[in-house]
Amino acid sequence: YTGQSNSQHDQGFAFLELNPRLQVEHPVTEMITRINLPACQLMVAMGIRIHRIPDVRRLYSRPPFSTSTIDFNEEPRRPPYGHCIAVRITAEKSCSRIST
Repeated sequence: YTGQSNSQHDQGFAFLELNPRLQVEHPVTEMITRINLPACQLMVAMGIRIHRIPDVRRLYSRPPFSTSTIDFNEEPRRPPYGHCIAVRITAEKSCSRIST
């Protein structure tokens, strides 16, 4: 793997590069969906299927500890909870030139 593309195939083996980090705005998503994103990422990394994660099940109005599958393309989700605005404040001078 040379890092030149996102995927590479070699004799039936496929490597896909993933970037599982959270964005700094993830608290906005957590607030309106009521899903703990870091906890969900850890559960998925542990091999727990997404439809078995209690927060995800609640988002789809399912019993949190049930094991039934969820058709994410067809099942309606709960409406967003509340409203949220995220703002980034930077401390750089817009008039200064940064050379590379």
